[in-house]
Amino acid sequence: MNIRERIEEQEYIYLAVAASKSKTAVRQREEEPCPFRTAFQRDRDRIIHSKAFRRLKHKTQVYFSPGDHYRMRMTHSLEVSQISRTIARGLRLNEDLIEAIALGHDVGHTPFGHAGEYALRDLIGHYNHNEQSLRVVEYLEKNGKGLNLTAAVKDGILNHTGENKPFTLEGSIVRKGDRIAYLCHDYDDGIRAGMIKKTDLPARVEKCLGTHPSDMITVMVADMLEASADLTEIRLSPAIEAAMNELREFMFEKIYHSAELEPDRKKARYVIQKLYEYFVAKPSALPDEYLQRRDRWGLETTVTDYIAGLTDVYAIHLFEELFIPANWQIR
Repeated sequence: MNIRERIEEQEYIYLAVAASKSKTAVRQREEEPCPFRTAFQRDRDRIIHSKAFRRLKHKTQVYFSPGDHYRMRMTHSLEVSQISRTIARGLRLNEDLIEAIALGHDVGHTPFGHAGEYALRDLIGHYNHNEQSLRVVEYLEKNGKGLNLTAAVKDGILNHTGENKPFTLEGSIVRKGDRIAYLCHDYDDGIRAGMIKKTDLPARVEKCLGTHPSDMITVMVADMLEASADLTEIRLSPAIEAAMNELREFMFEKIYHSAELEPDRKKARYVIQKLYEYFVAKPSALPDEYLQRRDRWGLETTVTDYIAGLTDVYAIHLFEELFIPANWQIR
């Protein structure tokens, strides 16, 4: 029995009956198993080593060109992983599956956060970052070969948001953990940015969750562990769910849809629009690896893939290079 097989057997001893087991994981293309890593561990490693994951360190979470201590997409993904793994361990579910989903859930995000996502949606009619995240791992990484992840990881990535729920309990944990992470940490960054104060919180949120980000996370994680103990569904208690939803409404009003950030959102949408129009009109300017995909996916999809993959910094660099006269650029 090799190391992987021993770990797979241990999962049946230690993990809950309802937990996803690595031994039964399925890939679209069969592969020789790794002698020392389970299928979900292997998926996690493939995501961490992907180009799309590395680019997350330069992709906006909420604030454009923030200081050193603000979240970016990569730090957000790490925080989702940490919160979700804590829940998984408490419920004896599969932490390796959780980690793979959490680290991969946002690899399809555009530059400039949701402003970029909405800009592409306006341009092409349909664009959702969760669907693009699945597309990245399934088709775009490794020069078009994809990462050949397991079905459970791909399902968790696709359904971390949107109408459909994941088919694993681990995927449902990431779905909840993502919301806990972005609400609490964007609240923390909002205080740092001076956009909100702790005293601005609605009374029910303050009473049920507290006013400090780490306290809020602790309350929601503890509540989820208790409410989900029967492992029939991953859920919060009605009172904490209501407080979370009120916190979400507060964050949309004060931060995500705030008038203060609207000028930056408009500029971001403009950059995305002009880049998209430019490359559709002049596809020969695309990098060679994208030109090679044009016959398979069509021009508009290929341009969308390219722009969605850009980091904030590189999108701005391209815009300057293409639309700003050289002697006007600040060096």
